[in-house]
Amino acid sequence: MTTLRVCALYPDLMNIYADRGNLAVLRARCEWRGLGFELGSSSLGDTVDPDAHDLFYIGGGQDRDQVAVAHDMVATKREALHAAADRGAVVLAVCGGYQLLGHSYELGDDELPGVGLVDLRTVREPGPRLIGNCGIEADLGTGPRVIAGFENHGGRTYLGPGERPLGTVLSGHGNNGRDRLEGVHRRNVIGTYLHGPLLPKNVWLADRLIELALGARLEPLDDTLEEAAHASARRAAGV
Repeated sequence: MTTLRVCALYPDLMNIYADRGNLAVLRARCEWRGLGFELGSSSLGDTVDPDAHDLFYIGGGQDRDQVAVAHDMVATKREALHAAADRGAVVLAVCGGYQLLGHSYELGDDELPGVGLVDLRTVREPGPRLIGNCGIEADLGTGPRVIAGFENHGGRTYLGPGERPLGTVLSGHGNNGRDRLEGVHRRNVIGTYLHGPLLPKNVWLADRLIELALGARLEPLDDTLEEAAHASARRAAGV
């Protein structure tokens, strides 16, 4: 049996937006197709085997937890995550986890280190938090599709020259409220501010992540209810 092996990074600390729902959707989409699903975890002080998982996932966290996670991830998981990404494993990071994919996150007087999987920096600039429903257009190799979700972040993220966003903003703020870009997408490394949680609102994205992680195409499912949820999220975002 083909099995999707998932590693949840810091699930005890980085889960303030019901982000475990993303893991539940990945499990359900696999099991409904007769695929195996294995879920492991790695938290503070734990090392990671880069070859033991097909997909690595990290959600969002509060500032104090993000500080601890940032330093621990660089110290105990950075090299393994680079090795996993280099061999094509999927890395999905949402909100606070997304901010730690790059080089650094300037948080007040502190500069949190990132793992450097992508070329981006996040800063906490003066101004209101970027909050609200958001819709973007993204292409993960199967043509343009809409991703809809909810964003709530004080940090502003800026991509480096040549770095590819996950999508362009149709409605909402995106990475920084200025350049109309949202998220990041390098090979199979994906970061985004969209949650709510992300995958229940966009099951096509869940399926695409499974395909990228397993290197296989999936058979379609009866997604009547899932498509209704996606349509509702799009309406909320005005797209």
